[in-house]
Amino acid sequence: MKFVNKVSWAALLVPAMMLSFSAQAQEWTPTKPVRIIVPITGSTNDVLARLLAPKLQEALGQPFLVENKPGAGGNIGAYEVVRSAPDGHTLLVGYNGPLAINVTLFDKMPYDPLKDLTPITLAVKAAQYLVVNPATGIEDVKDFIAKAKANPNKYSYGSVALGSASHLTMEMMKSAAGFQMTHIPYRGGGPAVTDLVAGNIQAGFFVPGNVQGFVKDGRLKLIATTGQVRFPTTPNIPTLSESGLKDFEATSWIGLLAPAGTPANIIDRYNREMVKILKSPEISKRLQEMEFEIVASSPKQFGDWIGSEIKRWGKVIKDTGAKAE
Repeated sequence: MKFVNKVSWAALLVPAMMLSFSAQAQEWTPTKPVRIIVPITGSTNDVLARLLAPKLQEALGQPFLVENKPGAGGNIGAYEVVRSAPDGHTLLVGYNGPLAINVTLFDKMPYDPLKDLTPITLAVKAAQYLVVNPATGIEDVKDFIAKAKANPNKYSYGSVALGSASHLTMEMMKSAAGFQMTHIPYRGGGPAVTDLVAGNIQAGFFVPGNVQGFVKDGRLKLIATTGQVRFPTTPNIPTLSESGLKDFEATSWIGLLAPAGTPANIIDRYNREMVKILKSPEISKRLQEMEFEIVASSPKQFGDWIGSEIKRWGKVIKDTGAKAE
């Protein structure tokens, strides 16, 4: 009888021990500092990376170092991650441009976003503001379009990068409203907004976090938003759809990815930690202050999103005739 009891206990303990060992084996942590590549400079992508980095360091026990690698509409930084070892020690902060827009905008791409990168999470989404320098005297969307049509060589607009939502949204508007305006691409929101404030360019589409401070002190003026509804913090600023461009909508977004071939347990660990951080009171409050909608998706949801965005922005590019300058 005693022998049977011992065997029974052993039969219970062995599977439990195997489950415990299996769980421990799958609970991955980095073994050296992790690089977070941001393929743009001075933008909300950079802000998000620097909000996440210290929190990931606390959770995973290794330094997370943010590196800005701008250029070629985000392709340079994205390719840096594509060609890195798929071991969890290099991550990409990706956005519309290098993940969805550039596939159609550029004749040749050094990588395939769907095949050469592994999604971790779609972190945030946001509508954009149409912003102008107050010195232009532009009052609203109707006035903006009229002035641009009357003086096509007088006005230029800036974007955070070639192939960004900031770039293609204005191309969409130009096509929809029938006006011309010169495009000046920058390497990030910081330099683009600086030149807009200085009057070197006259307009641009930017997410709220890039322009809020300058709007508050009167150095920039909001004209419209690109969302389906108005921002709660600026209820007096209409959407472009309300302003005569029916059904106009353009969303900017940011997500985290790793090189293709990164093991599933690494992706799963990063997803769980990032979702937890994004939804934490401290970080969610900061992101909501920047008018971001927190998504914190699963890897599959993010992969599906990228696929749908490639199709959507591809149509915009073909319809507008936009090209990589």
